[in-house]
Amino acid sequence: MVAADTFIISDIRVEGLQRISAGSVFAAMPIGVGDLVDDASLRAAARSLFATGNFDDIRLGRDDNVLVVVVAERPSISEINIEGNKAIETDALLDGLKGAGLAVGQVFQRSTLEGMQMELQRQYVQQGRYDANIEAEVVAEPRNRVSINIDVDEGTVAAIKHINVVGNEVFSDDDLENVFKLKTTGWLSFFTNDDKYSREKLQGDLEALTSYYMDRGYLQFRIDSTQVSVSPDKEEVFITANVTEGEKFTIGTVDLSGDLVLPEDDLRRFLLVSEGQTFSQQLVTSTEEFMTRRLGNEGYNFAKVTGIPEVEEGTNVVDMKFFIDPGKRTYVRRISFKGNQKTADAVLRREMRQMESAPASSSSIEQSRVRLERLGYFSKATVDTPAVPGHDDLIDLDFAVEEQSSGSIGASFGYAQDAGLILGLNLQQDNFLGTGKRVGINLNSSKYQDVYSFSYTNPYFTEDGVSRGFNLFYRSTDLSEVNVASYTTDTLGAALNFGYPISETQRLGFSFGVSNTKITAGAYAVQEIKASPRLQKNVDYWYDSQLLADGTYAAPEVLQPIETLPDSYLTLPTEPGFLDQNGDEFLNYTFTSSWSQSTLNRGRLATRGTANSISLEVSVPFSDLQFYKLNYRGEIYFPIHGAWTLRLRSELGYADGYGDTTDLPFYENFFAGGFGSVRGFQSNTLGPRSTKAELYRYGVPIVEIDDEGNPVLSGTTGGYVASDGKLVYNTAGGSADPFGGNVLIEGAAEILFPLPFIEDQNQLRSAFFLDAGNVFSTGCSASQINCFDVDLNELRYSVGVGVTWITGFGPMTFSLAKPINSAEYDQEEVFQFTLGRGF
Repeated sequence: MVAADTFIISDIRVEGLQRISAGSVFAAMPIGVGDLVDDASLRAAARSLFATGNFDDIRLGRDDNVLVVVVAERPSISEINIEGNKAIETDALLDGLKGAGLAVGQVFQRSTLEGMQMELQRQYVQQGRYDANIEAEVVAEPRNRVSINIDVDEGTVAAIKHINVVGNEVFSDDDLENVFKLKTTGWLSFFTNDDKYSREKLQGDLEALTSYYMDRGYLQFRIDSTQVSVSPDKEEVFITANVTEGEKFTIGTVDLSGDLVLPEDDLRRFLLVSEGQTFSQQLVTSTEEFMTRRLGNEGYNFAKVTGIPEVEEGTNVVDMKFFIDPGKRTYVRRISFKGNQKTADAVLRREMRQMESAPASSSSIEQSRVRLERLGYFSKATVDTPAVPGHDDLIDLDFAVEEQSSGSIGASFGYAQDAGLILGLNLQQDNFLGTGKRVGINLNSSKYQDVYSFSYTNPYFTEDGVSRGFNLFYRSTDLSEVNVASYTTDTLGAALNFGYPISETQRLGFSFGVSNTKITAGAYAVQEIKASPRLQKNVDYWYDSQLLADGTYAAPEVLQPIETLPDSYLTLPTEPGFLDQNGDEFLNYTFTSSWSQSTLNRGRLATRGTANSISLEVSVPFSDLQFYKLNYRGEIYFPIHGAWTLRLRSELGYADGYGDTTDLPFYENFFAGGFGSVRGFQSNTLGPRSTKAELYRYGVPIVEIDDEGNPVLSGTTGGYVASDGKLVYNTAGGSADPFGGNVLIEGAAEILFPLPFIEDQNQLRSAFFLDAGNVFSTGCSASQINCFDVDLNELRYSVGVGVTWITGFGPMTFSLAKPINSAEYDQEEVFQFTLGRGF
C-alpha cells in the first residue's frame, strides 16, 4: 500500500480481478465514493480485504482522486484427489475437508490444508495408527486454479501388548481385565480385532471400569490417570490406569423430594434401592429412568429425576434422595406422518393411542409407534417429540415410517418344493390402495391345486376396531401330488367373519362358513378312504373275444359279466372306508371362534414380544358331517445379546368327529413335515400311513386250437384263471401313503442372528433352528403302518439353518436341515425353499 494524502474519493477502480466480482470488493471495504480518507483509513480498508481470505496481495494507490485497488486473487480448488485411505472412507474425508474450507470451487488457503493434514493425522492416531502419514501436493492449473492430491499412508493399528490397572486391591487384575473390551493379543484377535487400540474404545472401557466398581458399592472410586505409551517401532501399545478404590458403601435412608405430582406410594413402587443394600449406581440410574417414564405417562415429558447420594460423615453409609422436577405437564399439539407414500394418513392415525390436545403420555406414544410396526406395512416406524417453539408445555409428534411390500398385484409365478410351479393371476394386498383394507383375488394353479377365491376384510369396520370380512372360494385339490393319500377334493364355500378387540393386544374372532365338498377316490385310494379289494375305475365288463397278435384267440365262452361272478371268486373286502360309510359329497356348516394375543414388535419378521392364538372350529349338528378342530399356536422372543434373539414357537392341534360321524373326516387330518413344521423332512410325510389299496385288474384268457380243432387254454394276458375256467383276474397293491392324524404336536427353538454386510436387517431373517414334531392318531386301524397314539418318544427332530428374505414378490425362504432321529417310513429332504412363505 502506498502512502496517500488526505483526499475525497471520487471513484474506486479495482484491477486484477479474475473470478471475484468488483461488487464483492466494494462490499468488503469500509470506505466508499465520497468518503474522506487518509493513511489510517486506507490501511483499515486493506485489512478488511485481506480478511476475506480471497487475496494473496493487495495494493492501494491514488490516481488523482480515484482510489486504485490492485489485487492478486488466491487460486480456486478445481479438484481434490485422495488415495490410499481404507479405514476412513473417501466421502467422510471429503466432508471433513469441506467443513474446514477445502472443497472444489472454494478459495485455496495453504494454512487450511496444513491444518487438515494435522487433523487427519490426529484421527488416525486415535485409531491406534501411530505410523500413519499424510502427504499433500498442490498442483497449479490454468486460469488461477489448483488441484490437491492427498496421499494417505494409513499404516497399521498398533496391537495392545499390556493392560495394567494400578491401585486395585479389592478385585484382582484378571477380574478387571475381563471388564475391558480391549484385550492383549490372543489367538482369536485375528478375527475379533480386540487387541487394536483406539482412544474411543479405551474411553468406553474406563467408563465400564468405573461402573464395575460403583455397581458394587465403591461410590468414591476414581481413575486418577491413564497412560498410553507406544513402542519405538509404533507397533505395540502399553495401557496403564491408576485408580483409587475407596470404601464400600451401603444404602441408608431412601427419600423422595421435590414436587411429587403423583402419590408418593405410586412413585415408591419404582424404587430399586432400599436400606441396607449395597450401593449400586446401576440401580440408582434404573430408578431414575423408571420414575421418569412413570411421570412421562402422566404427561410430564420433560420431567427430571435425580438420585443424590449423601454420605454420612465418618461412616460407610450413603443416604439416597431422589429429587423430582416434573416440569410442566406437556400436551400434544399436532401429530404428523412422513414416509407413507402409499398408505393414507387415516390408516396410520387410527392406530394412534396418543391423541392431539391430550396430555402427552410416553407409554401411549410408544404404543402408537409399536402399533404402526405391527401393521406389517412398514419395516420401521420411529417418532420424534420436538418442543413447540415459544411454548414450554407443548410438543409435536412426528412419526416417520418406511413402507415395505405388503402384497402383490398382477400376474405372478412362484415355486415351492411341495407345490411345484405356481402360476396365477392374483391381487393380494394387506394394504389395498393404501386404505388398510385386505383384499385378495386369486386365480392360482399348481401341480396339486387350483384355487379361485375372493376375500375382503375391513379391520376397522367400526371406529373402535371391530373388523368384518368375507371370502368366497372354489378349490380343487389332488392330494396325491403332495405326499398324501390318493384322492381329490372339489370344494365350493363362503364365510363371514368378525373380529372384536378386547384389549390393546387381544382380539376375539368369530366366523360362520358353509362349504360343499365332493371327494373322488383315486384309482389307488387307500383302504381308510375306500374299502379294498375293488375293481379299477370305469371297468365294468369283460373283454370281448379278439384276435391276438400271434394268431391265437381269446375264448368267449370263458368270459362273463362281472356282476354274475360268484362271491367265492372274490377276496373278501376289508372294513368299510370313510366314503363307503358316509358317501362322497358333504354340505357342512361351520362355526369358528378364536382368541389371539400379540405383543410382537412387527407384523413381519418380529424380533421381540409374544403371540398366542387358540381357535375352535365346529361343524354344526345339521351338517352332513359332525366334527371339531381345536388348534393352538404360539411364539415368544427372548433377547440374548445385541441382535441375537431366541425364538420359541409351538403348534398343537386336536380334532375328532362327534354325533353320527364317529371319526374325523380324513380330509381334515393334521399333517407334519416341511416348512412351518419340521424342516428336513418332506412336506406332509411324517406320522401315520394308510393301508395300501388292493385292486382287481382284468386279464384275458389265451387259448389255442389243437390238431383236432378244439380250443385249449394256454395262459392269460395277465392275472390267472380260476380252476373252473370262469374267472380271470389278478390283484395289484397301491402304496402306504401319508394319511395324517387327529393330534398334532410341533415346536421349534430358533436362534436369530444378523447376517454380516446386510444394512437393512428388517427385511431379512436368519436363524439356527431345532425343530420337533409329529402327527398322531387316537384311532389307528390294525392294518395302518407307522400309526401310533400320542407318544412323545415318537417326536421327530431336526437341526439346521434358514434364511427368509422379504422381496417384492413376497417372502423367499431357504433352509438346510439335518434330521436327527429319522425312522423307517420318514422321508428326508435336506434343502428346502419356497416363495411366499416365511418361517
